[in-house]
Amino acid sequence: MTSCAVVKRLRPSPGWRTKAQWRGHGLGQLFCDDSSKQIVRMLLDECAAAGVTVEASCGVQRVRRTPEGFNVLTARGEVHAESLVVASGGLSIPSMGASGFGYELARQFGHAVLPTRAGLVPLTLSGKHQEHYQDLAGVALPAVEARVGKQGFRAGLLFTHRGLSGPAILQISSYWQPSDDLRIDLLPDLDIGAYLVEQCTARPLAELKTVLGEVLPKRLAQRLCEQWLGNRPMRQYREAELVQLGTQLSAWPITASGTEGYRTAEVTLGGVDTDELSSSTMQSKRVPGLYFIGEVVDVTGWLGGYNFQWARASGQAAGTVA
Repeated sequence: MTSCAVVKRLRPSPGWRTKAQWRGHGLGQLFCDDSSKQIVRMLLDECAAAGVTVEASCGVQRVRRTPEGFNVLTARGEVHAESLVVASGGLSIPSMGASGFGYELARQFGHAVLPTRAGLVPLTLSGKHQEHYQDLAGVALPAVEARVGKQGFRAGLLFTHRGLSGPAILQISSYWQPSDDLRIDLLPDLDIGAYLVEQCTARPLAELKTVLGEVLPKRLAQRLCEQWLGNRPMRQYREAELVQLGTQLSAWPITASGTEGYRTAEVTLGGVDTDELSSSTMQSKRVPGLYFIGEVVDVTGWLGGYNFQWARASGQAAGTVA
């Protein structure tokens, strides 16, 4: 498997909608209307109903294979079980307790762990790119199309003090690697070249930055003209020049220097190789009774509930047979 096996069309469980309200979004995404605490409460209620014991702040110190199954030494003593399900997550947001424990455990039992990196994460700028755009922090575009190679996402974009964020950037970050050519169509729903030609005829005395400021945030339009496009009255442009400006705005080249890293990443790409797990039960093909589910596995979904659904679906697959 590659380090980014993207889940594109997982469907949310209808049963979940009866216990927490969701709102739909593009690409089949689902977000909570209110607090995510509703989901935590729902899961805890389900655990209580099933007689599950939840031990928080209970570090695992050692895991051993035994003839009967597994022996887990914790800060509160030993636990013996026939089956062991590893649902430890990835490296994203260490302030919430994320760690590489699951990967270490997988390696202990002979599993391959594919290289990890931050996914669904803001991109950072440096040098002149950061100098040119850092004071635009807070400026947002409701719809752009971010592209790397053949992969593209149409969603919102947000300028930050360190670079770029917003749904389109978070999505494309899972496909972007340093040195990749990142292009952003700033107006994907508008033939900007044709628009500029029309405005040249209708408003020959208006400056380019003024015309662009009516379809882009004014501060961004001004900055693009200052740093990249130039700025003259519309009558001073030939039609071919305006069409070319439209082409440029449809493929704004932005050189990202990196990402915000695991600190703000919503997911971790890479993880336990799925080739070594049963696709129907998530059980290890190497160690009977050992299961890996959720983000610790090399499966990464898009923004908007897909990773949550993967955690739930893989957990159910393992829990049914463990």
